[in-house]
Amino acid sequence: MLDKKFSPEPQHAFAARFEAQKIAFGPVVFHCVRYAWKRGLLQALAKAGDRGLTQAQLLANGEWSDYALKVVLESCLSAGVLLRADGRWVLDKTGYCILSDRMTQVNFDFVHDVCYQGLFELERSLDAQQPLGLAHLGDWPTLYQGMAELPEPAKSSWFAFDHLYSDTSFPDVLPDVFATGPRRVMDVGANTGKFSLAALGYQPEVALHLVDLPQQLAVAAQNLADAGLSARASLHPVDLLDTACALPGEMDLVWMSQFLSCFSEDHIAGIFERVAAALAPQGQVLVMDTFWDRQRYDIAAYCLINTSPYFTAMASGNSKVYESADYVRLAERAGLKLLTTRDGIGYCHSLLRFAHA
Repeated sequence: MLDKKFSPEPQHAFAARFEAQKIAFGPVVFHCVRYAWKRGLLQALAKAGDRGLTQAQLLANGEWSDYALKVVLESCLSAGVLLRADGRWVLDKTGYCILSDRMTQVNFDFVHDVCYQGLFELERSLDAQQPLGLAHLGDWPTLYQGMAELPEPAKSSWFAFDHLYSDTSFPDVLPDVFATGPRRVMDVGANTGKFSLAALGYQPEVALHLVDLPQQLAVAAQNLADAGLSARASLHPVDLLDTACALPGEMDLVWMSQFLSCFSEDHIAGIFERVAAALAPQGQVLVMDTFWDRQRYDIAAYCLINTSPYFTAMASGNSKVYESADYVRLAERAGLKLLTTRDGIGYCHSLLRFAHA
């Protein structure tokens, strides 16, 4: 039985062959379209509007050679980014989307600045289950140890990618977070402290416990200090890959956002076990993440599924964007049961609420 997603009507053989060629030449098109965007070619055509511009008019700009224009314009034409009518080049809807859609731009930069060179090592990374492409950015066992030292523009593009999806979700879920009146909240995978800052600002009586690698917590500590919120925050430097490291206990609520996808299934199961042990008797666990199977639109599922190779080649070597059932199954192994599920948060998040079984 076919999964509902990505199961359109059967393709005709000729159309299927065309789609296959799009995949084969995908990296080429990516770079040509990116050149047209980053070098101002798309912007010039957008300014011209429906009138478009001839190649001679574009050449008069002085920004590109005649050769570069021919190569890039034709590639953009093949990708549906541009139209050509009566010898004039016109920006099509896809081109306008690249110029105006923040998510598209962030995804472009993330793929180019963080992933592209390292993805050449995807085959070896899949076989070894190690992020062998990470060497293109730095010498760390996983990307997370090197987050604070990532070179530019990879660092800015990584944080823009991460924050684009999480920042749109935090304001929406704070009522869910405090629905049970928790006073002791643990933010596991606190990163730069974005969620903790939002939670401390939302509920003046809550105490936050931030758990992450020392490098990330150093950034979070500075952000908390700058906001004047350090007094209600406790920092716990922990490497979650070290199974001997326990978490602080008696927590009313444990929060994990876009965190578990950084780990393999075995590590996720172990984290759930330690989180379950850290809960107060009536405590709960909230997991917010991007599950490709819970998306309303195929475009979101497509983007999420194709983020998984980044985790393989660049981040950890053995993690991915999971289906929601994977988390539920692994949480149940730790003695937790799913209470509720809420979809449609921000761009593409879902919220799973667990408690002791």
